[in-house]
Amino acid sequence: MPSVFRLSPLIRITLLSLYIALTIPLPFLAKSTQAPVPPIFLWIGIGIGFIALYATLCERVVLDEQTIQVNYPQWIPPFFRRGWTLNWSQIKELKARTTGQGGLVYYFLTIDQQAYLLPMRVAGFARMVKLVEEKTGIDTTSVYPLSQPWMYGILLIFTIILLLVDAWTITTAMSLS
Repeated sequence: MPSVFRLSPLIRITLLSLYIALTIPLPFLAKSTQAPVPPIFLWIGIGIGFIALYATLCERVVLDEQTIQVNYPQWIPPFFRRGWTLNWSQIKELKARTTGQGGLVYYFLTIDQQAYLLPMRVAGFARMVKLVEEKTGIDTTSVYPLSQPWMYGILLIFTIILLLVDAWTITTAMSLS
């Protein structure tokens, strides 16, 4: 039976909330300032952006006896999603790379030298890495998630504060128009 790992709910809620907090005031401000861009265009853009962000956050990792795969639900168009599948036998090693911000990400390196990013923001990351170790024989004791849950917790708290400021901004903008 395959094991399915989805993006952590904390990460998903935080990022969707942050998107809403950053974009929702824009149509109200456009209306109250009589901006050249009609608010309806902003609402359409915000809606499209929300759907695109939600689609991105629907990524899932599926591990079974033969493969590891990253895929998306069927409702997401193929041109938007970039999933991949690897047979366990193709994986040669797990290679660490430093990010521009100083963190570490890991790539599966295949026999033919192709690199595939190990998804690191899934719920149950430790269990997923343990299964990878069982299937490949690669030592994963030094593999940790890119960001810790407390980082997203702090971002969520600041996002909630921003949403409160947004409520004040929207109320003020509506009273001016």
